[in-house]
Amino acid sequence: MDDLVVVGAGPYGLSIAAHAAGAGLDVRVLGRPMASWRDHMPDGMYLKSEPWSSNLSAPGGRHTLADYCAARGMSAEHGTPLPIGTFSAYGLWFARQAVPEVEEVTVTEVAPHGEGFRIHTAEGPPLLARTVALAVGVMPFVNHPAALYDLPPTHYSHSSGHRDLSRFAGLEVAVLGAGQAALETAALLAENGARPCLVARRSRLNWNTVPQPLRRPPLRALRDPHSGLGTGWRSWAWSELPWAVRRLPAPTRERIAATALGPAGAWWLRERFERRVPALLGHRLHRAVAVGERTRLGLTTAAGESVVLDTAHVIAATGFTPDLARLELLDAGLRAALATVGGAGTPELGPGFESSWPGLFFAGLLTAPSFGPSMRFVHGAGFTAGRLVKGVRKRLGARGPLPGSAGGARPDRSTAGNPSTYLR
Repeated sequence: MDDLVVVGAGPYGLSIAAHAAGAGLDVRVLGRPMASWRDHMPDGMYLKSEPWSSNLSAPGGRHTLADYCAARGMSAEHGTPLPIGTFSAYGLWFARQAVPEVEEVTVTEVAPHGEGFRIHTAEGPPLLARTVALAVGVMPFVNHPAALYDLPPTHYSHSSGHRDLSRFAGLEVAVLGAGQAALETAALLAENGARPCLVARRSRLNWNTVPQPLRRPPLRALRDPHSGLGTGWRSWAWSELPWAVRRLPAPTRERIAATALGPAGAWWLRERFERRVPALLGHRLHRAVAVGERTRLGLTTAAGESVVLDTAHVIAATGFTPDLARLELLDAGLRAALATVGGAGTPELGPGFESSWPGLFFAGLLTAPSFGPSMRFVHGAGFTAGRLVKGVRKRLGARGPLPGSAGGARPDRSTAGNPSTYLR
């Protein structure tokens, strides 16, 4: 039986595994490394956050993005956007350097088993663990506008569903949304020969400003501090004080998670977008109807006027909605028993990211209503990994030493996956 099984091998899962291994825990990592970044983001996309705030986390601050780039003669400079492909490659390198071997299996169920958990996969026998950390990323929580649900599946998709946008060359594509994903998807569509049109409820688009230099006069730095989530004291608080956010009343935390750091485009994208993409701003989608192989969208302006948009395809760049009900790999009974944050449908968590079910930990998007908006970004992985592993160690200590354990030494994997071995 393993001390900890981490489900998910993105920035959060890999960071947790690195800290767990550094703490001497017997840890296994299940999932495809950096899957969301490698499989669900189109060619040509860039990282919106600054390179120095996009590190995965290992004990001692080792294996940073700057380390990876420097060793390859590449730059990771403040104010210079980094290609998603470079960041994905960095994550794979981090996995090789700092994490026990990642097992590329598909987890189908996590269920209670005695004082621990049984983890079922599509590829082999179940595993048993004393604690589990669910770092499943954002893909289980894809959000589509309800108006699209009646369309045939071929008529619409989510922005996270495209690795190659060249398939839309020559076609009209309506892109729904006003955030970075919508704006960059629309720009990339245009650059790949498509004819995109952005549709957004907002009356105006927000654009981030060019980042201020890292080195500035002290008074200016004090007035507008840098942080992993941007400049300004509000961003600094979300970035550096997740523990303080957790102490706020649940309704306040829910509101912060839902509204802080709202939709905005990166400064370096603005010219590319405005030069090539028309936008219908202040238009709300209320109906979508398939007409042959095309789609007719019914839109309503702020003044109540009706507008019809005919298009070949609809891409919803409408983000992700964290909700335990969508986490189908988690045993239904366990899921229903979890304490949640108000009406958010997300788990209420202790200071070590442990849920109300002993030994079950969460990381990433589902933790934003507990710890704040930094949990929606790579930057939050550092805070999460250290605190979560501390929580795991506390939980393991409360349960007492594992029979036959030897200070966290990894057991012989020849017995792994054999329930009779675990249960004897």
